[in-house]
Amino acid sequence: MKFFRFLRSADIVTILFLFLMCGIEIFFASRLEHYLYYIPLNAVLIAFIFFAGKRLSQQQEKKNLSLSIAYDWYLVPNILFIYMQASSIAYPLHGKDFDSVLIAVDQWMFGVDPTQWVYQFSHPIITEILQIAYSSYYLFFIFLFYELYKKNMMKEFEEGALLIVYGFYLSYIGYMLFPAIGPRFTLHDFNSLNTDLPGLFLTPYLREFINSGGGVSAGSNPILSVHRDAFPSGHTQLTLTAMYIAFKNKTTIRWGLLIAGSLLIISTIYMRYHYAIDVFAGVIFFLLTIWGGKKIHQWWV
Repeated sequence: MKFFRFLRSADIVTILFLFLMCGIEIFFASRLEHYLYYIPLNAVLIAFIFFAGKRLSQQQEKKNLSLSIAYDWYLVPNILFIYMQASSIAYPLHGKDFDSVLIAVDQWMFGVDPTQWVYQFSHPIITEILQIAYSSYYLFFIFLFYELYKKNMMKEFEEGALLIVYGFYLSYIGYMLFPAIGPRFTLHDFNSLNTDLPGLFLTPYLREFINSGGGVSAGSNPILSVHRDAFPSGHTQLTLTAMYIAFKNKTTIRWGLLIAGSLLIISTIYMRYHYAIDVFAGVIFFLLTIWGGKKIHQWWV
């Protein structure tokens, strides 16, 4: 492994996960429609990581600025790319969803379906606030890591990057093991969401943005196209991880992130994106992220 020391811990975890994805896609090729699309792209991404890491390690004094920026921030589009890949192949791997199991667990724990129970507290103002919070998810990471990057806190930047990508990859494994579409499709009428949970101004637009990002195509049967990404709640898991990084490094956005992130976690159930068990699993996955991620980073550095 010493030969690859020019790579960062987040790079190593990413490369290993990309190899895992390729292995899954090759083994289950007969069930997957787009495996010939994903495998070459995974190979290109792996090649870029090796090339950029090696090239920049050889440019100690004057590094190529464009390559350096691309190498420091490639993880942002990479996370989205692998999300699309993992969540879209989850259903074909099993040929079924596990929503009925998650619903049964919620009913066993609470005696009711939490997303239906919380409806009694709904109000357009609350809906607007929580939809904005839920839609701000990826902005949390951009603002957090931009602050670390701007302050040249590169050690903290690299450790935080490892925790975030490792957490995302753990959640993607959950999606592939237990594909589920969430309560907005199973316990509620998806086509009536704007009527059942109206907001004020931005809610319908943000809701449509989330839908399109989750694979819901206009005019199609949403259950056929939506990504299977309910279990665990990655929004809960990674928001808690971002909070941990923000407070550990005493960033200026930590208190704002605490408020917005807390609202986001509440929104996962209120806005019918997740079952309660998804959120509890997100907390457990967060603890695994911090425990395992810190060990991996300390081992590598």
